[in-house]
Amino acid sequence: MFKLRTRELWNYFTTYEKCWFFSILTLSVIFAILFPEEDINGVNGGIIATLYLLNIFLNILCELLISKQSKWNFIVSLGVELTEILIPIVLMFRFATLSVTLLFWIPIDIISFINWHKHPDKKEEDLTKVRKLSGWAEVGIIAAIIVWTVVVGTIMSKINVQTELFGGNRNLETWVNYLDALVSAVGMANGIFILLRLREQWIAWILDSIIEAIINILSGQFILLILKAGYLTNSIYGYIKWTKYIKEHKGEKPDTGIL
Repeated sequence: MFKLRTRELWNYFTTYEKCWFFSILTLSVIFAILFPEEDINGVNGGIIATLYLLNIFLNILCELLISKQSKWNFIVSLGVELTEILIPIVLMFRFATLSVTLLFWIPIDIISFINWHKHPDKKEEDLTKVRKLSGWAEVGIIAAIIVWTVVVGTIMSKINVQTELFGGNRNLETWVNYLDALVSAVGMANGIFILLRLREQWIAWILDSIIEAIINILSGQFILLILKAGYLTNSIYGYIKWTKYIKEHKGEKPDTGIL
């Protein structure tokens, strides 16, 4: 039974998807070996690198499952959230992202799993129906992102948390706080898009990846840049797949229900 399940799981992914997954994972391990993490805040660099690699593994698996319109991505995502709680605690930074993970992402993953389970494709039950955003909703979301970034970024910048990550550079830490607030806002928009099964979640992922990459560079987290490169390539792949699905099902009755 185990061998059968393993074979089914292997065959579930296309050759491209398997190559993409193992390429990102292999590059991450090589990068971790060539550029070992230093001890930060009294935590061994090996532990920090292990958290990074676990985060990468779970993230790319989750990304693949989303691109395949699989509701099981949300179960894997709960593991992602655990690593993204531990990393800010260990490094003593990015508390906006930490708060959003605890208060937003964990509940949204659970609700989204239930919602996606209720909207299977009529012909292929492994697929979930997806759609695209329309109307003035985009304008409202952009405005909310700007407000969140300014307010939360200002609040986080006024909290004096001692971390060794930026070498005492307070200006750099302030910039990262605002970028962290921005990426947390884009992430929440992404979460809402995913809950509603909207194609625009891939656009949010692309923006999220670019901002996250900037934060990683400023914070010296170069191993995580490989993950962001994986995000960008898979987001383009996912956007194309979802767009194709939406066009093929254009004539069907609109599915506007949330739950």
